[in-house]
Amino acid sequence: MLTTKHSCRLQAEALSQNRTLGAILINMLIAAVSLFVNGFGIYLTIQANIGAAPWDILNLGLSKTLGILYGSASIAVSLTILLIDVLLKEPIGIAMFIDAVVVGKAVDFFNWLHPVPKCASYLTAVPLMLLGLVIIAYTQYAYMRAALGCGPRDTLLVGLARRAKKLPIGLVSILLLSFATLTGWLLGGPVGVGTLICAFASGPIMQWAFQSVRFDATKISHQGLKDSIKVIFGGRKKR
Repeated sequence: MLTTKHSCRLQAEALSQNRTLGAILINMLIAAVSLFVNGFGIYLTIQANIGAAPWDILNLGLSKTLGILYGSASIAVSLTILLIDVLLKEPIGIAMFIDAVVVGKAVDFFNWLHPVPKCASYLTAVPLMLLGLVIIAYTQYAYMRAALGCGPRDTLLVGLARRAKKLPIGLVSILLLSFATLTGWLLGGPVGVGTLICAFASGPIMQWAFQSVRFDATKISHQGLKDSIKVIFGGRKKR
């Protein structure tokens, strides 16, 4: 019995720390599935039709201006931010690339499937917006548990805050989101009451979701791309 428990504990540690190829593949799948469902949460916030979150305003503005799908605009923005992260020499993980592609295309898929019509009143729009934010929060938890890297935008925020030493990270976040909102609005992206809901409710909803599953994001040690490559190609010995 003790041997079995010890073996299970070692397997759990290997999975959480991505020590083996199998662990990385499983966590890549977890990240991809959670980010796909995350895209459904974003889709719901857009279908609320009362304004979108800052980065979605930018994606929708680019989509409208360039005549491309939301997902294509999202991938373009994500890869641009990812390139900036690389130039800033911030840590890059496999899941960041999954994030860059899966979320936007998931939104395109649900736009094509069209399971939820756009809301016509605040009575349905506000609950739908909040439901979308709850889904986003829980899928963010599942994505972060994979420990294969944070999202490109979160990495950019940390990188900018690290360099703007005199500015608190909260102010840096406000400036970054304001830039995305303004640029997206100028391109025709939807700004409204939903934008304010996203701005003020996202944080508390995410905190509540994390607490409900007893998850502390600060205790997750994300594996960098170089270390993942070493494990995949057998550069690290199994412990």
